[in-house]
Amino acid sequence: MAWLELSGVDVALGKREVLRGVSAEIGAGEMVVVVGPNGAGKSTLVRALAGLVAPRAGTIRVLGHDPARGARRTIARELAYLPQAYSLAFPFAVAEVVLLGRYARQSGLGTASAADLEAARAAMTACDVLHLEARPFDELSGGEARRVLLAQALCQGAKCVLLDEPTAGLDPAHARRVFQVVRAHCDGGATAVVVTHDLDLALRWGGTMWLVADGRLAARGTPADVLGSAATRAAFGVAVHVGALPSGEKFAVPL
Repeated sequence: MAWLELSGVDVALGKREVLRGVSAEIGAGEMVVVVGPNGAGKSTLVRALAGLVAPRAGTIRVLGHDPARGARRTIARELAYLPQAYSLAFPFAVAEVVLLGRYARQSGLGTASAADLEAARAAMTACDVLHLEARPFDELSGGEARRVLLAQALCQGAKCVLLDEPTAGLDPAHARRVFQVVRAHCDGGATAVVVTHDLDLALRWGGTMWLVADGRLAARGTPADVLGSAATRAAFGVAVHVGALPSGEKFAVPL
């Protein structure tokens, strides 16, 4: 069974048609990287998968359920979503922000259990923010805050993770670390959809690539095949060179 499924999905925001006829499936253990020019519909695609935007036509299923119609707490047990922008009304400490990812698994007064604390610590360690656990979230740099929010998404323990530009504002080492962490999460059996403008990291760590252009799924396949395609040249207005280092590791460079 496909864990994430889109079938003939159209999405409109107001009177503007943003996505048209999108159909695709994602199974357990897959890491899909979504690329495309600005305004192509990438963020709307992951918001629709998260159930935050209902399709005008077509169907979306997450583990067999419609994410736009299910109870949010139930959906949150299976699906984690990291948006491009995130704000908090109160100056929570980093550890508290990460633990917010566990709310769907808590009951009663929502007191953190030993399992919650263990999950939060493991996620902070993976995202290299454990040393920040006592710091107020609103005092962090943009890059630090982004890593804390990724830790919150991983702490949630969801089978499906949707990440919209998770490396925005990160230095190269931490950006690479984010992709490594997500790849490891998928190797453990989870599914991830990652929207990114970093074509090089998408090539190196993605299992499957979707190219979104003009509201449509213009190409899909291995990252190397998609980046080298005519569809990518047309979408970005530049060619993308895919090469290999002496070590065998691939890299992508817009020409």
